Amino acid sequence: MLLKQRQIESFEQNGYLVLDDFVSHNECEKLRIRASEIVNDYDYNQPITIFTTNEQTRHSDLFFLESGDKIRCFFEEEAFDENGKLKQSKDLSINKIGHAMHDLDPVFESFARSEALEAVAQDVGFEDPRILQSMYIFKQPKIGGEVSFHQDATFLYTEPVTVKGFWFALEDASQENGCMWVIPGGHRNNLKSRFYRNKKGNGTEIEILDDSQWETSKMVPLEVNAGTMVILHGLLPHMSYANRSSLTRQAF
Repeated sequence: MLLKQRQIESFEQNGYLVLDDFVSHNECEKLRIRASEIVNDYDYNQPITIFTTNEQTRHSDLFFLESGDKIRCFFEEEAFDENGKLKQSKDLSINKIGHAMHDLDPVFESFARSEALEAVAQDVGFEDPRILQSMYIFKQPKIGGEVSFHQDATFLYTEPVTVKGFWFALEDASQENGCMWVIPGGHRNNLKSRFYRNKKGNGTEIEILDDSQWETSKMVPLEVNAGTMVILHGLLPHMSYANRSSLTRQAF
């Protein structure tokens, strides 16, 4: 058992748990360097796909839908000007890398399948944990897009809900550069929507299950230092504002 009982109880009560200094600074740097290498070496002759969470139906292109067992780069929504040219360098224009880094890249696979993470998974209730997807999120300076309130179980749906997110700050995250916000205890509410492939398999749809408003009056920021791990219950509402600062806010 890696977590203390009080930490497990806090997670069950609030729907999230912040673990400071879980990842060493050397390990954070190792992941940042590897992500930079992936971006620099990536074949950009493939279709350009822009990632946004505010219009989920825009994920209907096959480049996105077929990335579950691949490593692909997705651009920030504001990366291009009106002429279709990048506003800043390529390495400062990628929104995220996804979605099978934990299977296909040795550096990220080693990190994701560590004994420490296995112990944490067991402590928060997993009997047979499976890593379904992984994402490296850059939250780029000036153009890092807003991620609207959502629940991870919307996108990784199981019956019953068992999904949990393991989020690692690889750089300091503050309100200035777009840290995560959560609604403590919000995981005790129902799933609001379900995201799925349409019957033709060439696009996506969202099924609304509960159209009530998010309890935004209760939201709190998670300002954390590099090396922090945050565990998120699959039903916990969370979001992040756009990054308009000159700082990056990289996370895995």
